[in-house]
Amino acid sequence: MPLPYYKQAAIMNYNRNIIKSLAEWRKQTHSKPVVLRGARQVGKTTVVKKFAEQFKHYIYLNLERSKDRMFFDTYEDVDELLPAILLQNNIPTDLKNILLFIDEIQEVPQAIKMLRYFYEEYPELHVITAGSLLEFAMGNVESFPVGRVHFMYMFPLNFEEFLDATGHSQALKALRQIPLSKPSHNTLKNLFHLYAIIGGMPEVIKIYNEKKSIADLPKIYEGIWSAYRNDVEKYAQNETEKRIIKHIMGNAHNYLDQRITFQNFGNSNYRSREVGEAFRALDEARVIQLIYPTTETDFPVKTDLKKKPRMQFLDTGLVNHSLRIQHELIGMKDLSDAFKGALIPHLILQELLSLNTGSYHKPNFWVREKSQSSAEVDLVYTHKEFVIPVEIKSGPTGKLRSLHQFMEASPHNFAVRIYGGEFQLTEAKTTLGKTYKILNLPYYLGTQLPQYIEKYFS
Repeated sequence: MPLPYYKQAAIMNYNRNIIKSLAEWRKQTHSKPVVLRGARQVGKTTVVKKFAEQFKHYIYLNLERSKDRMFFDTYEDVDELLPAILLQNNIPTDLKNILLFIDEIQEVPQAIKMLRYFYEEYPELHVITAGSLLEFAMGNVESFPVGRVHFMYMFPLNFEEFLDATGHSQALKALRQIPLSKPSHNTLKNLFHLYAIIGGMPEVIKIYNEKKSIADLPKIYEGIWSAYRNDVEKYAQNETEKRIIKHIMGNAHNYLDQRITFQNFGNSNYRSREVGEAFRALDEARVIQLIYPTTETDFPVKTDLKKKPRMQFLDTGLVNHSLRIQHELIGMKDLSDAFKGALIPHLILQELLSLNTGSYHKPNFWVREKSQSSAEVDLVYTHKEFVIPVEIKSGPTGKLRSLHQFMEASPHNFAVRIYGGEFQLTEAKTTLGKTYKILNLPYYLGTQLPQYIEKYFS
């Protein structure tokens, strides 16, 4: 399969879906300061700069720079701090038309504490903050302004954002059309293959757009992964945890296709508790997250932390690079079987996570572990008070044994299959005779799953 060519686009000025959430936040009469959370290099600073175009005045402070950090070292009272910032930037006191962005805020814990007073005393001022590994920094701040800040979340570009960033406006329009038009299937599938191969990291997309070659990307992936490893190691509690984090990041990609056990992870001698603590550090950093199962088929879904989890990496492109399978993927017509069938489920979950800009929720997969008949469904999706199973595979409906077992216990008769084929609605019957509907979606529709379920579930 040849890689599709796309037009030169202003990658670093692309639109991100979170800008819509920020625009809604701006409309509020008393806006809490936004704490923008997400892993390093997912585009937080770029997004805020783009959003700032909607304001008359924009102030950018980077607290890694001494001249910007000086404001918080000098002034402990927000009534003195804000006038000093405005004066230094030659901006009038026109607060409702000012966006103040405090970047790398983790460098000054005092700045995090002062967000409370920005909200209480200057609610008309729009304040956004971001930083690397904020999750760790916030845990070390005394009197964190709980309830006085608004969290938003960022991820690598999803497929929707990728199409927009690369100038494929018509393909994006076709992707959002429900139901999907049949003539658009091959075009969207080819574009999604490119996205699946290189991933959604902004810098990677930028370089590929300039060079039109995967050969130029390995050094970018290596740089990103090294930066993550160095970052997380800074917050390790001791030298042992540093070594374990390094071991996990060097071996975790080999376990993408299976559930993991902490004890002796990656053929090591590390104990379960040590590995678990290191994984939790990586989870906090959003670099490698743990996705746990549920045994529920009805609402509410309860996560079972006693069962073995799966791993979810920040970006599939980084995983492909670590596995050295990118060139292998280029020639595949159907990615459903790529890397033992694990690549597409991982990417679908990455797509769904990217929709959580206003709140953060990790989905579950479903398991039934019995000696005679174990079963596993790739994902469960909660719609209103219903739990909908989502199976991700390429086989015919007659082979969906685990899905049949879920539906036997489910109070409704609706399921989703994500696969390499075209959009269609079909029916299936369990071994006990229950008939249910299956919404079959091409795997490039991951970001559209909520809209399709809203339309077709009844």
